Amino acid sequence: MIDTGNCFAVETFKLSKHYARAEALMDLDLQVEPGIILGVLGPNGSGKSTMLNLIAGFSQPNRGKVRVFGERPGVNSRRKMAYLPEHDHLYSWMKVKEQLDFLAPFFPDWQQQRSQELLDFMQLDEKQLVGNLSRGMRARLKLLICMARSAPLVLLDEPFSGIDPVSRSIILETIISRFKSGEQTVILSTHEIYDAEQLFDQVLFLVQGRKALCGDVEGMRHDYNKSMLDIFKEVSRKSTPPACRGGSL
Repeated sequence: MIDTGNCFAVETFKLSKHYARAEALMDLDLQVEPGIILGVLGPNGSGKSTMLNLIAGFSQPNRGKVRVFGERPGVNSRRKMAYLPEHDHLYSWMKVKEQLDFLAPFFPDWQQQRSQELLDFMQLDEKQLVGNLSRGMRARLKLLICMARSAPLVLLDEPFSGIDPVSRSIILETIISRFKSGEQTVILSTHEIYDAEQLFDQVLFLVQGRKALCGDVEGMRHDYNKSMLDIFKEVSRKSTPPACRGGSL
């Protein structure tokens, strides 16, 4: 495991990003302690993916700053993180094992034994062409690529989006079994709040690019006497201007 010092895993200061005339993320202040699982919750378009891209260093802020274990995002900080993007990045012409063998040398922290265990656990056939995998199976493979590494920081962008219930259940079970030891920090964005809330130590609610609420899961449940989904519905209604309301989450 790479030495990360005594810094926050992620820290942001007035972090902001806009595209053309649209504000994607506005004045986000956040401190993520090492070893926790943080859920970044919000509907589509709330700024979740933008936030993760800024943390990963794949996008630059218009205002504010972000630090990953005390460093600006860049080549060095990427050595300390595993990133699962929302969009598919797999090579369809490779077999599953070929895909894993191709990627492993790029990551000094790749754990070959863990990779094999995850193949079995996620019920992936290493001889099957990636292009022939269902959407749910491809989602499992993408998660395996992240989880086969021992990176101190793991960023998961919408790992449950649009996949079948069986795959969603397997992915949930895998994350719970592998990331609850506190050895890695996980930031997971999703709008599938009902399924995912059991994972989280802390949550950040984003509404229209702004932090609406952030804190400890158990403390929020105690204070609101509601599930994370019901809390988010309440926070979302209060944070959304009347002219923008309408429809469900």
